[in-house]
Amino acid sequence: MRRSVRVVVLLLLLALLGGTAPAFAQEPPPPPNPSDDQLGQSRQEVRDRAGEVGELTNRLAELDARTDDLQAELAGQRENAEAALVDLEAAQGAAAEAGERAEAARVATDAATVAIDQARSRLDDFVTATYQEGLDTGPLGLLTSSQTPEELVARAEFTDLLARAQLAAQDGLERARVDKANADSTARALLEEAQAREAEAARAKDSADAAYAAADAAARAQAEQLAAVQTERAQVQSRLDAAEASDAGLRDQRARYDDWQRVLAEQEASRQRAERDAASARDAAVGPAPRAGAGSAQRVIDRAMSQLGVQYVWGGGNGRGATTGIPGPAGDPGDRVGFDCSGLMLYAFNGAGVSLPRVSRNQFNAGRKVPISDLQPGDMVFFRKGGAPIHHVAMYIGDGRMIEAPYTGADVRIVPLRRKDLVPQATRVL
Repeated sequence: MRRSVRVVVLLLLLALLGGTAPAFAQEPPPPPNPSDDQLGQSRQEVRDRAGEVGELTNRLAELDARTDDLQAELAGQRENAEAALVDLEAAQGAAAEAGERAEAARVATDAATVAIDQARSRLDDFVTATYQEGLDTGPLGLLTSSQTPEELVARAEFTDLLARAQLAAQDGLERARVDKANADSTARALLEEAQAREAEAARAKDSADAAYAAADAAARAQAEQLAAVQTERAQVQSRLDAAEASDAGLRDQRARYDDWQRVLAEQEASRQRAERDAASARDAAVGPAPRAGAGSAQRVIDRAMSQLGVQYVWGGGNGRGATTGIPGPAGDPGDRVGFDCSGLMLYAFNGAGVSLPRVSRNQFNAGRKVPISDLQPGDMVFFRKGGAPIHHVAMYIGDGRMIEAPYTGADVRIVPLRRKDLVPQATRVL
């Protein structure tokens, strides 16, 4: 029964598209005993309303295209902010490492200072002892006071021992001074390096703050534009509703068209659910991820398709699955779980043992470039507006279709490969 209703709806739509709309439209109930002129005016009103519906439908399509453009601009601002955040974290890590090395050098300098003090103390003790013992214990006194040749030899050996002890004390002091000088030099160099790293981190943070501020301002402005577009859309829809309400026939036509759209949407949703379940089953049957680069394009596609219906979250997703995102000016609260466009690619390619960069513009350089005319399933396709940086990535899955995590408010989905803003080169990893 359901199938027969769908067939009837489809036949009616084909007849309407063929130019027979007036034949199916229901005219308003005529007044009692209407004249031929009244009937003609009613028919003309139906034709006028039908033309207005067509114009409004075209206008709605233009507004949809404008909405897509605003979403692309917002995605580009978010990519800039995330790239600046990555730079900031890298600079802070380098500064922390340099600071640790400077601290280790400071410890070495302290140890060298202690060694100098000890060496100087030993030398002072030697000089003091020599002075207190007087001239008779010096080299000349030792020699002149000798009574026998044996005593002279013994006293000469003792003199030599004292000289070597004094030289050793002086040498220890010099080595300690050299060690301290080297440690001080190293500490200064590492401290300067740490300060340079800290300055670099500060500049990166300023850049990140500026990028976030720009993203926030752009998002607010774009949100206002989107609100204006939505208001205009509501006005257009109101006019369309009024046109439909003025003629029962047009209202019936719209109802039949909505039924047809619902049938198609249900069929597409059912097909995507079946593809998602089949992809999940294949991915589960393969087992753990293989060694790096050893997976197949089908494994990558199955991993991506197993996430159909998962919500878009800016900054969400990694090699293990969906994650919480990055709180941002567009309203991501930071507690939702999902994928953004590049996060979905991270998860998909991790199933083949491939670790991709986090940001879409860096993923573009993660493999071999191929022309769009030579696309194969598993290739990554990218989008950019004019000369701006890449702001979006999706995966081609064959048959003119791609899978993507599109934007806030939407879910991971399969759509026809878009040609607008498509970068003429794709990236092939496997």
